[in-house]
Amino acid sequence: MTKAVVIVNPTSGKEEGEEYGPEVKRELEKMYSEVELRWTEGEGDATRFAREACREEVDAIYALGGDGTVNECVNGIAPEDYRPPFGFIPLGTVNDLGRVLDIPMNPKKAVEKLTERTKRVIDVGKINDQYFVDIVAIGSIPDAVHEVPIEKKTKLGPLAYVIEGVKAINEKEVYPFQFEVDGEQLEEESFLVLVAVTNSVAGITTMIPEADVDDGYLHLAVVKGDTIAEKVNLVPKIFAGKVTDDENVLYRKFTKGSIRLKEGFEKEIVTNVDGDEGDSLPIDLEVKKHHMTVFVPDTDNNQ
Repeated sequence: MTKAVVIVNPTSGKEEGEEYGPEVKRELEKMYSEVELRWTEGEGDATRFAREACREEVDAIYALGGDGTVNECVNGIAPEDYRPPFGFIPLGTVNDLGRVLDIPMNPKKAVEKLTERTKRVIDVGKINDQYFVDIVAIGSIPDAVHEVPIEKKTKLGPLAYVIEGVKAINEKEVYPFQFEVDGEQLEEESFLVLVAVTNSVAGITTMIPEADVDDGYLHLAVVKGDTIAEKVNLVPKIFAGKVTDDENVLYRKFTKGSIRLKEGFEKEIVTNVDGDEGDSLPIDLEVKKHHMTVFVPDTDNNQ
């Protein structure tokens, strides 16, 4: 007797969860004796459903939703001793983890590939008591991106983030950060700090080319450009995968660290974690190496 739990966010993307939920159930019934659909109604539901499924010791957990839904499911699975394999159908705006794992961005194609799968072990980041699988972003650009209306995200997709990010480049405000990464102490003024698990940021898969989802590291990129010219000069390098080579970017890979504001700087700075609002600074960070097993398309089977 085998069982899979499918956690569906009916409002993700263009409200495609409601449409694809039953299709996913039919496909998974080819592999599992029992498939249970659980529909989210609000924030925290996906985390609770995933945690309950772990404690039931089901054979697999699947999700239909965007980065926020995936993040919630990860936060339900990652703290548990028993962590079943996790699969998902990307339905949201950016879907960074899906891009990294070569999961089709077209939901219909992703559903069709559900039975043609293999497993991959991935790292999970931890920020204070929360887990993440994509990115922690701090600074004026993440603040601007966080204000992107849901309607614009749905209509423009990743382009919405790029547009808001370009607007924020004109802002001159930088913040005095203090970093500790694997025992190294650093100080830098910056308008954008990224801590990534993967190489995909806001749908741009070339942002931090050194990062891989299973390399056992978190990747810190601190953008130091102060003038608009310096900031604009970084844009083509972002798409060329050369950001971490730029003299205006401080780059480190690390396993454990912290980020705080320089003593005396009073403004509250809120993090953006996998696309949603996270904790305010200061924060502690660490990587949980090879912490989760995920289902990915079996490329050998497709050849």
